[in-house]
Amino acid sequence: MPAADKPWGGRFDAPTNHFVEAFTASVDFDKRLAVYDIQGSIAHATMLAKVEVLSAEERDAIIQGLEQILGEIEAGGFEWSVALEDVHMNVEARLVALIGDAGKKLHTGRSRNDQVATDIRLYVRDEIKAIQGLLLRLMQGLADLAEKEAETILPGFTHLQSAQPISFGHHMLAWFEMLKRDYQRLGDASQRVNIMPLGAAALAGTTYPIDRHYTAELLGFSAPAENSLDAVSDRDFAIEFNAAAALIMMHLSRFGEELVLWSSAQFDFIDLGDAFCTGSSIMPQKKNPDVPELVRGKAGRVYGHLMSLLTLMKSQPLAYNKDNQEDKEPLFDTIDTLKGSLRVYADMIPVMQVKADNMREATLRGFTTATDLADYLVRQGVPFRDSHSIVGQAVRHCIEAKCDLSDLSLETLQQFSDKIGADIYDYLTLEGALAARDHIGGTAPKQVRAAAERARAYCQQQG
Repeated sequence: MPAADKPWGGRFDAPTNHFVEAFTASVDFDKRLAVYDIQGSIAHATMLAKVEVLSAEERDAIIQGLEQILGEIEAGGFEWSVALEDVHMNVEARLVALIGDAGKKLHTGRSRNDQVATDIRLYVRDEIKAIQGLLLRLMQGLADLAEKEAETILPGFTHLQSAQPISFGHHMLAWFEMLKRDYQRLGDASQRVNIMPLGAAALAGTTYPIDRHYTAELLGFSAPAENSLDAVSDRDFAIEFNAAAALIMMHLSRFGEELVLWSSAQFDFIDLGDAFCTGSSIMPQKKNPDVPELVRGKAGRVYGHLMSLLTLMKSQPLAYNKDNQEDKEPLFDTIDTLKGSLRVYADMIPVMQVKADNMREATLRGFTTATDLADYLVRQGVPFRDSHSIVGQAVRHCIEAKCDLSDLSLETLQQFSDKIGADIYDYLTLEGALAARDHIGGTAPKQVRAAAERARAYCQQQG
């Protein structure tokens, strides 16, 4: 396309090099912003008519033309041109072709700098809502599973060594709490997303008598941006969103790591649905947990996008720079990756089979009630450091005898401390160990059910 035919071509004599034209174009990826670009343009035209920069007839023609273009895009019949560089110029060129000179007036009082910043904020605002919806669906699934498995006993680990018996439901609610923070973090970030750059124009504002508060109201923004320089160059909101997304992916990756371990033959705690696994091309017995493995890997992809955005912005002077064209691909891919990961987890968790017998058997190994014996001795007046030593001796005895603490006779236990009475077996059983932690945040089944009920109520309140 000759330079003179481009919207900015008046100052140029020579056409843009074809490779440079393709190299600098963004339409192949920013066309996903088309619906938001059109929303912003309709609001802008409506505002321009309100302040009498456009006539009512021009406004109506522009809005009608933009709505037709949106229909063409949604129907897949819109012809995108790399020569027109980006989504904004593609839409504007089509508008001019449809309605003539009135279409050329749409850009009055704005720049592509504030236009694209507005489009991205509108897009991220909607995507945050969609992601929060997926988070709630996964959180609801975890709450339901927690209630169902409140009495299922699982070995709790530290350093991946058996530590203490816990409820499997309690473990699921730990993941719920992580995702709840993620949900809230996105809600907090959305407040900073919901600031409108439109009206900042290229960098200094405009000489036209625009009403930015009215435009913000039309687009559902909480307020217009206070400083025009910052409005067009700020990408903090995208970085903050990506940081929140990285945290979500970290949580999903940790969850995935446990699902991979638990579904292995060595643990055999769960069975993932066949729809979420694949087989081996050579080993017919294999059932590979590809979904959690892939999500675990995709976390690194999102981390990379966060670093890409931080690096993109670290050396930019005010105000807008062409560098900012590179903000969209990492942002878009982060959103796609995160939504896909949440959706597949939300589908997978409700059909996951829990192997309670195998979990219980594993909990019986590793002396997971040793802390309960130490706590019992403390309640009998034995200093904790002494009780710690006494229980350590008892554990060493069990290792040599190849038995569990609960298998020892009262007479044998009393060889380690005469403070031990017959009631000790109420604490050495797995059920007793769980029931003893009967406080908010504890793993007692009663507390797990109450926590699951609160978790479901939270999801319903947010939904």
